[in-house]
Amino acid sequence: MLYRKILLCIGLLSFIYSCNEDLKPSFSDINITTSNNKLVEVNLPKAIGDDSISSKINSEINKTVAAALQIGEQDSATTKTVEESITLFNEEYNAFNTDFPDVSLPWEAQVDGEVMFQSVRVISVSITSYVNTGGAHGITTISFLNFDPSTGKRIQNNEWIQNKEGFKSIAASYLEEAVKEDGVLFESDNFQLPNNIGFNESGVILLYNTYEIAPYSTGIIEFTIPIEKVQAFLAF
Repeated sequence: MLYRKILLCIGLLSFIYSCNEDLKPSFSDINITTSNNKLVEVNLPKAIGDDSISSKINSEINKTVAAALQIGEQDSATTKTVEESITLFNEEYNAFNTDFPDVSLPWEAQVDGEVMFQSVRVISVSITSYVNTGGAHGITTISFLNFDPSTGKRIQNNEWIQNKEGFKSIAASYLEEAVKEDGVLFESDNFQLPNNIGFNESGVILLYNTYEIAPYSTGIIEFTIPIEKVQAFLAF
């Protein structure tokens, strides 16, 4: 019985982490800008291949970038493309300079995306944005997006974690170890999973952005759980 369980586990791991040169969709790296852009740098992975799949993936990536570049109370629903978001960011800066001509504060934004992991079951993409609108410091934010390669549909965390309490128990122990050296007060009773959970070659990666569970000085908290430690709690 134990032998069969071991074989089953190995089979599941191989299925999720299969190496296949023909994995679809494929991705190309693109740079997006506009003619009058002087402030924003955007570099993203673009899904190519099956249009019905790729368009869904690219749409979710673009929405995440648009949200990252949004300033103030703009209506994000009207921002349909990355190019529009870049234009609006530059326009906001120009308006600020017009309203406060004696204040010389640099604005900048950098957004970089990468495919962290790809298999026949899941694609994990990370979007890292740094935005500075003239404050004491800019803010770096990282977003993980998980996709079903067969449909292009974004997979929400509650769709692939089938035993949340079991997964949380393992994750809490890894977080406690990750923050130990930073002096962050860890309270297991109040532990919550982060919004950003994805996959990399080492396992399941969990990430808390700045201010999410600790002060700015702590920065981003990130740790990886080996896939075999949480396989029993996943829907894959």
